Amino acid sequence: MMTRRDFLSCGSALGLLVTLAPGAATAAPDAELWPRWEAHDPESTTTVDHSIWAMFLEHYVERGRDGITRIDYQAAMAAKAGLEAYLRELSAVEVSQLNRAEQFAYWANLYNALTVATVLNHYPVDTIRDIDISNGLFANGPWGADLVEIEGVSLTLDDIEHRILRPIWTDNRVHYAVNCAALGCPSLLPEPFDAARLEEQLTAAAHDFVNHPRGAKVEDGQLHVSSLYDWFQSDFGGSEIGVIRHLQKFAKPPLAQQLEGIEEIAGDDYDWSLNDLRPANGT
Repeated sequence: MMTRRDFLSCGSALGLLVTLAPGAATAAPDAELWPRWEAHDPESTTTVDHSIWAMFLEHYVERGRDGITRIDYQAAMAAKAGLEAYLRELSAVEVSQLNRAEQFAYWANLYNALTVATVLNHYPVDTIRDIDISNGLFANGPWGADLVEIEGVSLTLDDIEHRILRPIWTDNRVHYAVNCAALGCPSLLPEPFDAARLEEQLTAAAHDFVNHPRGAKVEDGQLHVSSLYDWFQSDFGGSEIGVIRHLQKFAKPPLAQQLEGIEEIAGDDYDWSLNDLRPANGT
């Protein structure tokens, strides 16, 4: 019998596969709350130590001249043990006892560190989609694989993003917080998410992606956007106009002026190439 997790894994894979065919319908996991993770303590003053992750980001993440942050995976192989120690520390945290802001920082940092650790465990690869470790007949990539155990419960990357972060916070800036190790993805923040600075960090991440050509660009009066806005349109107003209004909220000149009068999206694309500072093929 196919389990719910198998179904989600298949759905995620199919959603990613069909985007390869021009004009094909797209799909992505819905934001479906896992009630188990709603528990929190508004009065909690407990903080989670993300210093190991901070050091990793400082040493191995670099912003290129094209405005995209990349990871030096080759050099970072030497830091695998430290990264695994950080993940063990996070897995020991009683996340249900944290306040909401601390929880968001926890889940976002966990997601990103797990993604990097997964790439390192299978490096070299050209794209994260080559890491076929998920459950399900049509699984593609690592998003449906059990990667960590929190409070005695096994979790996947899909669980963290689509069953915890998206449905609990209902903030579309979640999509700018989690990084999928692809050049088309919103950049990996070069510092950990911090509960005391979440609004600042999330807004900055939104501005960074929206105003980069891979997020949105207007050419000959036509708007082209990241496929992220197609896959997760329901989080951005549920329509093309909703996406455009979201873009306008964070757009800066010249994009802000270029968006004036635009009411439809001409096309979308996404680069799944690994966000590798020194690609194995040398390009």
